[in-house]
Amino acid sequence: MKFYLIIKTFLSRHLTPTRIFVSSFAAFIMLGALSLWLPFSASHKGLRFIDALFTATSSVCVTGLAVLDIGKDLSLIGQIITMILFQVGGLGIITFSIVLFALMGKGISFKGSEICQTTFLHTPRRDFYLIIKKVLLYTFVIEAIGTIFLFWRFAQDFPPLTAFYRAIYHAISAFNNSGYSLFTDNLMAYQGDIIINITVMALIVLGGIGFIVQYEVLAKLRGLEKRLSLHTKIVLVTTVSLIFIGAVCFFFLEINNSLKGVNFKTSLLASFFQSITARTAGFNTVDIGILTNSTILVMIILMFIGASPGSTGGGIKTTSFTLLLLLIFNRIRGNENVNIANRTMPQETIEKTISIVFASAFCICLITSVLLLFSGGDATPMASRHRFVEYLFETVSAFGTVGLSMGVTPQLNDIQKFAIIFMMFAGRVGPLTLAFALYSSRKKGITYAEEAVMVG
Repeated sequence: MKFYLIIKTFLSRHLTPTRIFVSSFAAFIMLGALSLWLPFSASHKGLRFIDALFTATSSVCVTGLAVLDIGKDLSLIGQIITMILFQVGGLGIITFSIVLFALMGKGISFKGSEICQTTFLHTPRRDFYLIIKKVLLYTFVIEAIGTIFLFWRFAQDFPPLTAFYRAIYHAISAFNNSGYSLFTDNLMAYQGDIIINITVMALIVLGGIGFIVQYEVLAKLRGLEKRLSLHTKIVLVTTVSLIFIGAVCFFFLEINNSLKGVNFKTSLLASFFQSITARTAGFNTVDIGILTNSTILVMIILMFIGASPGSTGGGIKTTSFTLLLLLIFNRIRGNENVNIANRTMPQETIEKTISIVFASAFCICLITSVLLLFSGGDATPMASRHRFVEYLFETVSAFGTVGLSMGVTPQLNDIQKFAIIFMMFAGRVGPLTLAFALYSSRKKGITYAEEAVMVG
């Protein structure tokens, strides 16, 4: 009994909400890796543990990078395991746990409540449990509708049972912004298919705007909310702007390259599809490896920005990107505060935004350096110059939990795979969250006399 109290006291002191959040993802990844490592998860010979760990991490972190062919190398059981992993990983392990405990008639702990509040809500609300239930309801309803549309199209190419399975797999993958596909060429065979493109794009956008945004928009349409929050307005405006800007850039940069000889309708679909999927989804209807350098740069920027807070996606988030632009704009105009829509952003929020952007950029530089240092081979610098762009693209894709690749993922060695695994994990939980979880405590430092230095 005394030993039990000691353990309970130790855990209550050291298991902060941040550590519980990070640990839940790490534990679920390890469980998924062990499951995929078992012989029945592979279609032929068993997977190496590093490949099982990579696939599990990519699934739970809803990234979509793959070192193997999901449709060929995994058995039906292995594919279902990945589907469960990115479904639970997309919504969050704690979310499912809280709803499960509530259904069992058990109360919600304060730490569990705090984790869910910070994950899905921009400001604390008393009805957060209702919102959590709505999150699950919206998820399953949206995925069900997506499955119906995809089944309608896949039924033209496959037997009914196969079509239904492929439809539900791709619907869940799209809504959770995973990007895993059962097709070897992803969705390239459906580049000009309106039903497939529109359905997948809609699922990606709905999964990427954040659950609180879905809740507020539906509540506003039903007359339950008088106004949308500033958070929701920023997310919607930024999301729509990035989609259109990305599509226009892709169309004009690829019109004489990957889209050459393609009709206008298909070119338009491909442009919007790649603009949307570049911000954390990972599906592709064009060969990423043949895109122009200018297009690659645009896609790297979109991947770095990512989805919105409280969603299934990664990246620095649309709100952080917008606040950073507003900070620069207000500083140029000589304003000390960041103002938008007759509201002033808290200084703490601005400082957190800057920290997130620079911590993310530092992680990307670090992991890209690791990939380059351990690339191996004896090619000359000029012959291997392309690796820098490929590895940078791969790293940003892992950070933004996107899953797009220029074709280097299956060629990574074990050290490089571990580096990408870390990047996918850090991108899903957030680099600052991971740092806070590893650090023993967050204390306010001593304040000394100020002294200026020259900057800029």
